[in-house]
Amino acid sequence: MQLFSLLISILCLIFLLSCSSSFEQLSKNTNSPNDEFSKHLLEVYKTKANFEAKEMHDWNSAKLYSEKALKAAKEIKIKPEKINYWNIPKNKIRELNIAYDNLMIVYDEAINEDPYNLAVSISSLDCWGEQQEENWQTWDINRCKNDFLRAMHNIYNSLDKKNQINNKKNKVSKKTKNESVTVVTKNKDEKILQIIYFDFDKSNLSNVSINLIKNFIKKNRNNIDKYLVIGHTDTKGTKEYNQKLSLKRAEFVKKIIISYGIKTDQIKIMGKGESSLIVQTNDDTRHPANRRAEIKPLN
Repeated sequence: MQLFSLLISILCLIFLLSCSSSFEQLSKNTNSPNDEFSKHLLEVYKTKANFEAKEMHDWNSAKLYSEKALKAAKEIKIKPEKINYWNIPKNKIRELNIAYDNLMIVYDEAINEDPYNLAVSISSLDCWGEQQEENWQTWDINRCKNDFLRAMHNIYNSLDKKNQINNKKNKVSKKTKNESVTVVTKNKDEKILQIIYFDFDKSNLSNVSINLIKNFIKKNRNNIDKYLVIGHTDTKGTKEYNQKLSLKRAEFVKKIIISYGIKTDQIKIMGKGESSLIVQTNDDTRHPANRRAEIKPLN
């Protein structure tokens, strides 16, 4: 019995030394990656490794984050751990799988368009999985989850801006070929816009998205007399189904707006189905940036 206890103690010591070794390597690391994505990854994972080691004394998590930070220092393009890496309760795993799939869809584009938020979303998804596996600090689970959702929301907005710029360039190019260029002046109300994103086949929203609506209403209440909410979908599913789903999304957003004191007759809703994509895709294709609702003034 004593021999067994001694063996267990030795194994635990070896494990702790292994975990602390990678953290020590990270502490001594002087490599500075050249590309923005790797720089952000190194920073966010180093921050998480320091927190787990120095504050939480969770050397297993510190090891994971340290190893990822060291890979980022070598400019290795890191992805989040697959969800089956974590031992997560069955009733929680679906939400994390959806989050992982959404991130993988935008990964390649986001490296160039929004490397900072991509790094945050990757590290936050790992944090979310780690905390969900431990499954006792609900505040940390929510913190990591909300950090992930905010970063993904920012990525979708970056992709939206990119595609708007490309569309404008294409329009100008076509007009130039026809030797007819029209100067269009923007109405100031067109700049007042809030985009909210939905998970696949869903018409309800996360608390992060609901808070975005709340802040939008609070900021623009005195600038908007009437609101227009337009629901959209990606191209996965039939056009008929997506038309109905887009309207449900607009209806859900309308309920949220009403809950913040805006009257029903001040809000008009419509669903555009899959007819106005932010990111152009083939038919029957999932893309999280296309699953959205837009809130703006009704002229």
